[in-house]
Amino acid sequence: MGFEYPHFRVSMGEIIDPFHHSSTMMQTPRQIIASFEQGEIAREEMHALMALHARELIAEMEEDYQNPAAAWIERLLARRATGRLVRRHSARLLREVLVALADVPDFPPVRNLWNASHPDIPLHCFLRIRREPVFRILSVDSKSGVIRVLIEHGEAARGKGTRRTFLLQRDPDWKLRASAI
Repeated sequence: MGFEYPHFRVSMGEIIDPFHHSSTMMQTPRQIIASFEQGEIAREEMHALMALHARELIAEMEEDYQNPAAAWIERLLARRATGRLVRRHSARLLREVLVALADVPDFPPVRNLWNASHPDIPLHCFLRIRREPVFRILSVDSKSGVIRVLIEHGEAARGKGTRRTFLLQRDPDWKLRASAI
């Protein structure tokens, strides 16, 4: 017994994912659960999709275990970048920015930002300075209620990543909402 999902096949408890690094966006766990609750996907499909995310995380942990020096340097660089942003803008605002960016549709870094609203996860965990796919916040400017955020994501080589600018404004519920420029 098996079923097809747009870019992978599940058969007898085994997940075959030939397009793991494709440009197609995989749903985040929040989106998967919402799809399940709306009846768009079956329970087995939800479990298979969540297993893909778990395997992705486990693969990164194995990379860190195999190369602890690179993992340590990545963590130091991310902490330094986060510390700089927090000193300039506050941890609360930085977390709000990450949460707003996590809701942007068809935005590749969403797969690493989907749980940014959890206060028990340190902010430096969301930045990826050298590890691909990178996610760097280059600047945050706040003027008269509008926050302008310049980010870089994608390839790690300098100048190879994709830079995007977002404008964030507060909605009537006082939550930040992002729109791409």
